[in-house]
Amino acid sequence: MLGILEEIARSGARLSATVAALTEADVRAPSLLSGWTRGHVITHVARSADAYVRLLAVARTGTEPAPRADAAALARDLAEAAARPAPDLAADLRTSLARLREDAVLMPAGTWDALVTALAGWKHPAWYTLYRCWREVETHHVDLNLGYRTTDWPATYVTWALDDTIAALNARDFPVTRIAAPDLGRTWVLSPSGPAITGPGHALLGWLSGRAPNAPLTSDLPLPPVPSWPLPPAPGWN
Repeated sequence: MLGILEEIARSGARLSATVAALTEADVRAPSLLSGWTRGHVITHVARSADAYVRLLAVARTGTEPAPRADAAALARDLAEAAARPAPDLAADLRTSLARLREDAVLMPAGTWDALVTALAGWKHPAWYTLYRCWREVETHHVDLNLGYRTTDWPATYVTWALDDTIAALNARDFPVTRIAAPDLGRTWVLSPSGPAITGPGHALLGWLSGRAPNAPLTSDLPLPPVPSWPLPPAPGWN
């Protein structure tokens, strides 16, 4: 797990540095996510890290540490917490990411394959929580609309996220025959019908994640609509 923990640490440090420089006006400004300010995005990442800490505790102990709040309660808490002062938002983010790393380092080796349940209801091994956190940090850094773009995503992240996303799409019969990222040296074969799409890895992931709808891609047919992202992983562990 050390490799992914180091990736999260680097991604988290970049995001934390961005957030630490924000003023009160900055955190109240709209993000790229409809209806959310930057404060909402920052708080969401922090609470997501807390949720992953909770899932690691479930994997270690086999029991839920406390009743899980429902989606409505989480939305109310998010709206309230997003209104905090900028320094508090930055400190919360740093603390939550650090807590996740500390808990992950102390996880017994035999517990990483224990199945845990995401709030959406699908199951995955405990080790997948770390990849979910990586995705949250990199994706929402872009959503802050502060100059961090899909072109800034590390190639290691783009490669993993494309593998994960395309596998999930393929399991749902996404109507694309082939996706190629020459810069990564990767090609994915999917459906027997549909367009063949080529582009830089970051542009492909930007399109598939809804962060770059006008990404510079080449295709022999019109691009299909992309399902809401992220999808439950494939193969499913249910």
